[in-house]
Amino acid sequence: MAIDPDPRAAPAPGAPAPAALAPLHVLIPLRSLAGGKARLGGALDAEEREELILGMLRRTLELVAAWPGAARVHVVSPDEGLLARVGSRAVGTIVQRGGGLNEGIRAGREVAAGAGARALLILPGDLPDLSAAALARLLDAADAALAAGNGDALVVIAPADARQGTNALLLAPPDVIDPAFGPGSFEAHVAAARTAGASLQVVTDPELGFDLDTPEDVELLDPHRMAALMARGRETT
Repeated sequence: MAIDPDPRAAPAPGAPAPAALAPLHVLIPLRSLAGGKARLGGALDAEEREELILGMLRRTLELVAAWPGAARVHVVSPDEGLLARVGSRAVGTIVQRGGGLNEGIRAGREVAAGAGARALLILPGDLPDLSAAALARLLDAADAALAAGNGDALVVIAPADARQGTNALLLAPPDVIDPAFGPGSFEAHVAAARTAGASLQVVTDPELGFDLDTPEDVELLDPHRMAALMARGRETT
């Protein structure tokens, strides 16, 4: 197993999810590996993009699987070859049968709810700076919102740096709102939470806010982190 040279990649000590959110499941939705991250084409060729996607995913899965807040981890994708490469005893895989990203999330939500999840954390697989500490901060925000609210439905949102997209979405119960990932998803999720009457918490966190979508994002990423992610993506096991 490769070792990420950035110490933030190593799981930090953390607490389980608050009782009101336990068991909490984590769901990571992915489109197909081939052709993914096309907007990075100005910085990386197709093979390099695949290596980067797979490297980020492997890093994210190892971190989340070791995080005390997660009772179970699921990956949903229409790409069965990709699922075969990342599934393990710690990570369950869900084959998406048609539809787009939000349809895949709904399919994953159904599996998680059927397995007893009381809360669901939806994370993308392209957060290169994600850490256990950032996930702990997200849980702290959820706990604070529960304490300040009515103790019922909860929505916690970590927006992307541009505050247009959503880079983490914590839902309790898992179906309190429907996923609306895509352009303008941050505002869509905020509006849905208000309509549902859920306690709402917005968490602005640099490790959750930074994702890789454009060549400019690649330039901002630490070169050592980039090299480590690419190496992870080239691993055959």
